[in-house]
Amino acid sequence: MAHTSIHQRFAEHAAATPDRAALISGGRTLDYRALDELANRFAHRLLALGVGPGEPVAVLADRSPDAVVAALGILKSGASHLPLDPSHPELRTRAVLTAAGCAVLVTDAATRERGLPSFSGTVVEVAGTAEGEHPAHDPGFRPASDTLACVIHTSGSSGTPKGVEITHGGVVALASDSLWQDGHRRILALAPQAFGVCLYEWWVPLLNGGTVVLAPPTAPDVRTLRQLIAEQDIDAVHVTAGLFRVLAQEDPGVFAPVREVLTGGDVVAPAAVHAVLDACPGTTVRATYGATELVAFVLQHVMTADRPPTGPVPVGLPMDGVVVRLLDEQRRQVPNGAVGELYVGGPRLARGYLGRPDLTRERFVADPHAAGGATLYRTGDLMRRTTGGRLEFVGRTTDRLKIRGHLVEPAEVELLLTAHPSVGDAAVVAALDGAAPDDRRLHAFVVPRGNRAVDRAELLEWCGQRLPGYLVPSVVRVVDRLPLTSNGKVDRAVLRAAAVRPVPPPPAAAEGDGRLARLCRLFAEVLAVPAVTAEGDFFELGGQSLQAIRLISRIEREFGAVVEVGEVFSHPTPEELDGLLAARVKPGA
Repeated sequence: MAHTSIHQRFAEHAAATPDRAALISGGRTLDYRALDELANRFAHRLLALGVGPGEPVAVLADRSPDAVVAALGILKSGASHLPLDPSHPELRTRAVLTAAGCAVLVTDAATRERGLPSFSGTVVEVAGTAEGEHPAHDPGFRPASDTLACVIHTSGSSGTPKGVEITHGGVVALASDSLWQDGHRRILALAPQAFGVCLYEWWVPLLNGGTVVLAPPTAPDVRTLRQLIAEQDIDAVHVTAGLFRVLAQEDPGVFAPVREVLTGGDVVAPAAVHAVLDACPGTTVRATYGATELVAFVLQHVMTADRPPTGPVPVGLPMDGVVVRLLDEQRRQVPNGAVGELYVGGPRLARGYLGRPDLTRERFVADPHAAGGATLYRTGDLMRRTTGGRLEFVGRTTDRLKIRGHLVEPAEVELLLTAHPSVGDAAVVAALDGAAPDDRRLHAFVVPRGNRAVDRAELLEWCGQRLPGYLVPSVVRVVDRLPLTSNGKVDRAVLRAAAVRPVPPPPAAAEGDGRLARLCRLFAEVLAVPAVTAEGDFFELGGQSLQAIRLISRIEREFGAVVEVGEVFSHPTPEELDGLLAARVKPGA
């Protein structure tokens, strides 16, 4: 019997292959029997706390076995899993907890030690589930396929994050796709638990008798990825399009041991695909398209050394059971070659948005070309279908954009900016500029409120306390007024053009061939600026996490020394990094 719930499907494999490794994290391995029993005990612990069917239970934890145990235990109890990202600001986390009405917050020891948001409900640590205190048998919850399984929050145009309601059936449909039946047995999990890609990284292996290998909770770097992929015998890994591009430039051979690397979340660079296929001729690169509302991925395009991209990388073909329609403004189907908005249907669709029936009605609409009340999700993406049936991305119908793999609503940032007492009006656009050749960056244009002065640094700090890092503008520009189009709307094209800043005159950089001077040159190379002084701050000069990964890769090649991504954040200038390297670099290197 094909089970329609996540935990029933998992339990089926736990019964059939109890001794097979289900979860690997560092030196710890949990087989299916152990993971099943831990999740059962945790489920009984939640039930003893009075957790009811469908109730959202929040999990604020690092990427760890405890986070997986908690998720599975929550589902076994009949509740729904609401993952939170510990890197997000406390104010945002608290807002999500309040809006969802969570009475229970699950955490791990490391996250609790760093500090939790103020919370009036019950706080539970997974590791505190005593073996003898709670039974190890399954609680017996048997949900229908449309029962709520988890709620993942994404950027919202109303100024607050919106919770996407994902069903058991949607996740099971993803895990059941024929795409995963060969070559996806050991998957490396890199994504934060509150990112939709986790639905693939966790449940595709666990619902198919495979193994999840959890990367360390710190940000991944080239050296760590290379080591994990080689030592853990990884079959498949997903990296965002931005990280894929960095890895293709810095160490394309990192993917040689894997059968398949998935990438997406933004436009995939053909040059990056060529670099990886040239270095790893036995590896398949698969471009994916999806959204949290579609339970990770619904379209895919495969590329191999024999079939490399010959132009822009297509979005691809539908996966199993996925219905795709390209419709015009009257929701009529457009012919092949014509541009239409992509609508997606099938069993993977989310139920809608938690507590937002208005937004649910706007994005989840009736399929006008199917009988029986089928539903389509309106993606807002413009595409065309080729004669071979593949879809190609053309653009977007709205102001929504992708930043580091996250779908972002600029309106959320704009509303927050205008809530600041010094800001009267604001507009946010994304642009590629000289400081970030690999990544779109958010540029905020703000109009002062009355005669008040806008302190850019204070405004950015204020945003950082309320928004995740990918939503905080990289640049704030103070303007007298926002440009308008002829119909009175903000002219975003003018703002995007203004966001591409001119190249500044090169500052005086350290001279010579010493380590500090070489570090300054590496900073300038990675940041794509003319020069960087010894006191130049990596992040003030436009650096982001992807550029930090590139920087430490080049430091390793240049000096033979290992630097962690977190150390770039704590030592952001060449001078500070030089002090760090003093004890790590061999004399003469």
